Amino acid sequence: MRLIFKLAMRRTDRPLIVLLCALALAACTGVPEGITPVKPFDVSRYQGEWFEVMRLDHSFERGLTNVSATYAVQKDGSVSVVNRGFDRKNCRWKEAKGEARFLGDRHTGSLAVTFFWPFAGGYHVFELDKQDYRWAVIAGPTRDYLWILARRPDLSQAQRDRLVADAKRLGFPTADLILVDHNKPVCS
Repeated sequence: MRLIFKLAMRRTDRPLIVLLCALALAACTGVPEGITPVKPFDVSRYQGEWFEVMRLDHSFERGLTNVSATYAVQKDGSVSVVNRGFDRKNCRWKEAKGEARFLGDRHTGSLAVTFFWPFAGGYHVFELDKQDYRWAVIAGPTRDYLWILARRPDLSQAQRDRLVADAKRLGFPTADLILVDHNKPVCS
């Protein structure tokens, strides 16, 4: 970081700074090795409300129940993202609004999601109910990020087991997955 600051102070090195920042951001949106985003992917069918069924927990979602994500295609081709969950400890709903853009082909389920510009994170749909778009499995930029989403707050045990087994086979730490509670929000 100190090197970047020193370089930023010199006008002649500003293009280098831009390149270094672009490379750093790209590292946050890449697809984990061995994971292949789904293709074909139809964002118009994917848009709408999804419920988080299971996830690898992270600080930005820790303690949240009733988590959902709503996606809407915008006129410019980007996708608006609204993530929402109930914080039982503080007895309130939390919401984060962002924007997603395809990392390449619009028919491949690989996007970069930004909640705080200029920082973006990878969103890679690698399993999907291609017939009805009822469930999806998403990876982040590394195997430390995994979400199982569905159009309803639950999936059958057999379906969950199959998706978890597939993720485990791909190297995700599935023993750390949590089942997201979608019962009526109650304060702690």
